[in-house]
Amino acid sequence: MNKSNYDASSITVLEGLEAVRKRPAMYIGDSDVTGLHHLIYEVVDNAIDEALAGFANKVVITLNEDGSVSIEDNGRGIPVDIHPTKGISALEITTTILHAGGKFGGDGYKVSSGLHGVGLSVVNALSSKMKAEVFRDGKIYMQEYEKGVPKYRVKEAGTSDKNGTKITFLPDKEIFKTTSFNVKKLHTRFRQQAYLTAGLLINVVDNRSDEERKETKDISRNYTFYFEGGVKSYVKQLNSGNTVVHKEVFYVKRELEDTEVEVAFQYSNDINEQVLAFANNVHNPEGGTHLSGFRMALTKSINDYLTKEAGEKDRENKTRWRRYKRRFNSNCIDKTSRSTIRRPNENKVK
Repeated sequence: MNKSNYDASSITVLEGLEAVRKRPAMYIGDSDVTGLHHLIYEVVDNAIDEALAGFANKVVITLNEDGSVSIEDNGRGIPVDIHPTKGISALEITTTILHAGGKFGGDGYKVSSGLHGVGLSVVNALSSKMKAEVFRDGKIYMQEYEKGVPKYRVKEAGTSDKNGTKITFLPDKEIFKTTSFNVKKLHTRFRQQAYLTAGLLINVVDNRSDEERKETKDISRNYTFYFEGGVKSYVKQLNSGNTVVHKEVFYVKRELEDTEVEVAFQYSNDINEQVLAFANNVHNPEGGTHLSGFRMALTKSINDYLTKEAGEKDRENKTRWRRYKRRFNSNCIDKTSRSTIRRPNENKVK
């Protein structure tokens, strides 16, 4: 039997974003339809993080005619100043270095979704070209990339009176089996995200050719999602086809020890239970400890209420019974007295 030459030379080291291009499925699920759409989700998740932090209220997703996608928000804008240890712009760090971002502690974000610091760099790595524009402090900052590699250092590109970040990327056809986006799939995702983030406006614009969007030509090219009621509106929509037991949706939002919990539910005549659990705006189809905890708390609350009500009813019934017995006994004594008490010698035979 031949012995394989397995030594140090057999170990491959992938630098920078090479690992992402080599094994994209490790980061976005696959290199097919699901992974393709995940690129958009990752960039939009960054914008939603700004909204959750209270710095943005609008996100615009545009499907461009050339096959690229632009995502713009009106948040604070990615920082562009020089990083104290890396010596390059913070914008370049977030777009070219894995596990770098404002989601690992500090004052960046209390709540965040997505791939936690690898999202934007992964999108960059899997795009044949990408452009980042930051609107901040009255200026426009810009940097462009090819397959994850910067074409130049971050530079000023003009002035602007708005704030926010705009990312435009073109999925790499060498990586993906298809680069055609399904607008229905995007609408489903962003409708849900708009419900989960009350007051956030998400606008989806489809500027592709009629040929490219022929399967979804019945959908408006410009579609906006906005729900002031948030998850309460979501529950109402889910129950729109059912007869509800109580008209008002139960809703509670509390924060304890830096953890924010938001719950909305409404009972209906539907025989099938429909429960949707989310953590950091990401759907958890298998549930989790947050859902288990909610079920336990809800069951305990209902049981405690029923026990209390039953106790009060029981005490009330006992009080009524005691009153009834007193009245009944009093009546019986009176009647007995009238029928049995006689004058002395009244019935004595003379």
